[in-house]
Amino acid sequence: MIKPDVKGFFDTATFTVSYVVKDPGSTACAIVDSVLDFDYSSGRTDTKSADEVIAYIKDQGLDVKWILESHVHADHLSAAPYIQERVGGKIGIGGQIQVVQETFGKIFNEGTEFQRDGSQFDKLFEEGDTFEVGALQGRVLHTPGHTPACLTYLIGDAAFVGDTLFMPDFGTARCDFPGGSAETLYNSIQKILALPDETRIFVGHDYKAPGRDEFAWETSVAEEKARNIHIGGGKSQVDFVKMRSERDATLAMPKLIIPSLQVNMRAGQMPPADDEGKTYLKVPVNGL
Repeated sequence: MIKPDVKGFFDTATFTVSYVVKDPGSTACAIVDSVLDFDYSSGRTDTKSADEVIAYIKDQGLDVKWILESHVHADHLSAAPYIQERVGGKIGIGGQIQVVQETFGKIFNEGTEFQRDGSQFDKLFEEGDTFEVGALQGRVLHTPGHTPACLTYLIGDAAFVGDTLFMPDFGTARCDFPGGSAETLYNSIQKILALPDETRIFVGHDYKAPGRDEFAWETSVAEEKARNIHIGGGKSQVDFVKMRSERDATLAMPKLIIPSLQVNMRAGQMPPADDEGKTYLKVPVNGL
């Protein structure tokens, strides 16, 4: 199995890790889970994080084939269209984005002009779909639970799991967003843990668990099975669901959830501007 070259870019503001995944035998690459910087207090966007990825792409002479989203993120805005405009690539996400769009289209009162068919994206992936990054073959695993549209991208020996799993000392994703399910997440994680033990796992976030000095984002199936504090050691579904439900009840909403959902369900595009060319985001009072 081909081992892709993987470069991680850590965003300290949102604890998000974006990845450039390269075919070692060519210049072909994919980008996973990009970040558009957003200051909620001022309503201003910035492209510093995305520009760092773009600079790396250009410096290395890479050819972007895909800009992949593991799901509709609730904690950061996607920079997919900004990156696509500058270095190309097709934007892909899970086919269940339509469920997410329907749910949040209602919550944000988007009206009939907001298309809920996933057409904002270039490719909607389903379980078992494949794609190419040079000589690398990517395979899609549908791994819902955190959200209905969550995917794991298996590219060569590397699995990009989004928010489904974190580093072993931090555990697993929350399941209390609309459409989330702890039972479903448990089953999705079993699908990931059924991959070969040596499969490299790249997580979507790291929050530096207590007692660890450095941020980290690469682990393995073997390490997750043995040491994950929420799911490792063969924990039962009943015990996992109890733990996850109790833990989720104590968690605050992500600080960027309101802008993130409105932008990310549009493939990283802002809502349509008004007649004066100004763009606005909505705040659904008591809606989440």
